Amino acid sequence: MATKRLRASSEEADLTRADSLAREIFSDVANKWALLIIEFLGEGTLRFSELRNEVEGISHKMLTQNLRMLERNGLVERNVHPTVPPRVEYTLTESGRALRGTIDGMCAWTRQYLGHIEASRRRFDT
Repeated sequence: MATKRLRASSEEADLTRADSLAREIFSDVANKWALLIIEFLGEGTLRFSELRNEVEGISHKMLTQNLRMLERNGLVERNVHPTVPPRVEYTLTESGRALRGTIDGMCAWTRQYLGHIEASRRRFDT
Protein backbone atom coordinates (compact mmCIF):
# COMPACT_ATOMS: atom_id res chain seq x y z
CA MET A 1 0.00 0.00 0.00
CA ALA A 2 1.42 3.37 -1.01
CA THR A 3 1.54 6.16 1.51
CA LYS A 4 -0.22 9.34 0.44
CA ARG A 5 2.04 12.35 0.67
CA LEU A 6 0.58 15.81 0.39
CA ARG A 7 2.96 18.59 -0.55
CA ALA A 8 3.49 21.39 1.91
CA SER A 9 5.44 24.54 1.27
CA SER A 10 9.04 24.53 2.42
CA GLU A 11 8.13 27.18 5.01
CA GLU A 12 5.35 25.00 6.46
CA ALA A 13 7.71 22.03 6.71
CA ASP A 14 10.68 23.98 8.15
CA LEU A 15 11.21 22.90 11.78
CA THR A 16 13.59 25.80 12.33
CA ARG A 17 10.78 28.33 11.83
CA ALA A 18 8.72 29.09 14.94
CA ASP A 19 5.58 29.55 12.84
CA SER A 20 5.90 26.37 10.78
CA LEU A 21 3.07 23.87 10.59
CA ALA A 22 5.64 21.08 10.94
CA ARG A 23 6.71 22.39 14.34
CA GLU A 24 3.07 22.59 15.45
CA ILE A 25 2.43 19.00 14.40
CA PHE A 26 5.64 17.86 16.06
CA SER A 27 4.54 19.55 19.27
CA ASP A 28 1.12 17.90 19.07
CA VAL A 29 2.29 14.32 18.62
CA ALA A 30 5.47 14.46 20.73
CA ASN A 31 3.75 14.22 24.09
CA LYS A 32 3.56 11.19 26.33
CA TRP A 33 -0.19 10.73 25.99
CA ALA A 34 -0.31 10.98 22.21
CA LEU A 35 2.59 8.55 21.86
CA LEU A 36 0.90 6.03 24.15
CA ILE A 37 -2.49 6.40 22.47
CA ILE A 38 -0.95 5.78 19.06
CA GLU A 39 1.00 2.79 20.41
CA PHE A 40 -2.13 1.15 21.85
CA LEU A 41 -4.34 1.93 18.86
CA GLY A 42 -1.68 0.30 16.72
CA GLU A 43 -2.89 -3.01 18.15
CA GLY A 44 -6.38 -2.40 16.75
CA THR A 45 -9.60 -0.45 17.08
CA LEU A 46 -10.55 0.44 20.66
CA ARG A 47 -13.49 2.05 22.39
CA PHE A 48 -12.86 5.09 24.60
CA SER A 49 -13.15 3.08 27.84
CA GLU A 50 -10.85 0.35 26.51
CA LEU A 51 -8.26 2.93 25.53
CA ARG A 52 -8.50 4.62 28.92
CA ASN A 53 -7.89 1.27 30.61
CA GLU A 54 -4.83 0.65 28.42
CA VAL A 55 -3.23 4.07 28.96
CA GLU A 56 -2.66 3.87 32.69
CA GLY A 57 -2.81 7.20 34.50
CA ILE A 58 -4.55 9.23 31.80
CA SER A 59 -7.57 11.24 32.86
CA HIS A 60 -10.84 11.32 30.96
CA LYS A 61 -10.14 14.95 30.03
CA MET A 62 -6.60 14.30 28.75
CA LEU A 63 -7.70 11.28 26.72
CA THR A 64 -10.51 13.31 25.15
CA GLN A 65 -8.19 16.24 24.34
CA ASN A 66 -5.52 14.02 22.83
CA LEU A 67 -7.97 11.96 20.78
CA ARG A 68 -9.47 15.17 19.36
CA MET A 69 -6.01 16.52 18.53
CA LEU A 70 -4.99 13.24 16.86
CA GLU A 71 -8.26 13.19 14.92
CA ARG A 72 -7.76 16.82 13.83
CA ASN A 73 -4.27 15.96 12.57
CA GLY A 74 -5.63 12.99 10.61
CA LEU A 75 -3.88 10.32 12.70
CA VAL A 76 -6.95 8.82 14.37
CA GLU A 77 -10.39 8.12 12.98
CA ARG A 78 -13.46 8.30 15.24
CA ASN A 79 -16.37 6.05 14.34
CA VAL A 80 -19.74 6.53 16.08
CA HIS A 81 -22.16 3.61 15.84
CA PRO A 82 -25.87 4.58 16.01
CA THR A 83 -26.78 2.50 19.04
CA VAL A 84 -28.23 3.35 22.43
CA PRO A 85 -26.03 4.26 24.15
CA PRO A 86 -23.77 5.34 21.25
CA ARG A 87 -20.71 3.18 20.72
CA VAL A 88 -17.62 5.20 19.75
CA GLU A 89 -14.50 3.50 18.42
CA TYR A 90 -11.09 4.87 17.55
CA THR A 91 -8.63 3.51 15.02
CA LEU A 92 -5.41 4.71 13.43
CA THR A 93 -5.52 6.14 9.93
CA GLU A 94 -2.90 5.33 7.32
CA SER A 95 -0.72 8.23 8.48
CA GLY A 96 -1.25 7.21 12.11
CA ARG A 97 -0.07 3.67 11.31
CA ALA A 98 2.97 5.11 9.56
CA LEU A 99 3.79 7.23 12.63
CA ARG A 100 3.39 4.18 14.85
CA GLY A 101 6.46 2.67 13.17
CA THR A 102 8.51 5.59 14.49
CA ILE A 103 6.91 5.28 17.93
CA ASP A 104 7.69 1.55 18.00
CA GLY A 105 11.33 2.49 17.41
CA MET A 106 11.21 4.96 20.30
CA CYS A 107 9.69 2.32 22.57
CA ALA A 108 12.41 -0.16 21.60
CA TRP A 109 15.09 2.48 22.22
CA THR A 110 13.58 3.21 25.66
CA ARG A 111 13.60 -0.48 26.61
CA GLN A 112 17.18 -0.90 25.40
CA TYR A 113 18.62 2.16 27.17
CA LEU A 114 16.44 2.42 30.26
CA GLY A 115 19.12 0.96 32.54
CA HIS A 116 21.74 3.32 31.11
CA ILE A 117 19.46 6.32 31.61
CA GLU A 118 18.65 5.30 35.19
CA ALA A 119 22.37 4.94 35.98
CA SER A 120 23.13 8.34 34.41
CA ARG A 121 20.39 9.97 36.45
CA ARG A 122 21.73 8.44 39.67
CA ARG A 123 25.26 9.70 38.90
CA PHE A 124 23.98 13.16 38.01
CA ASP A 125 21.76 13.43 41.11
CA THR A 126 24.57 12.52 43.53
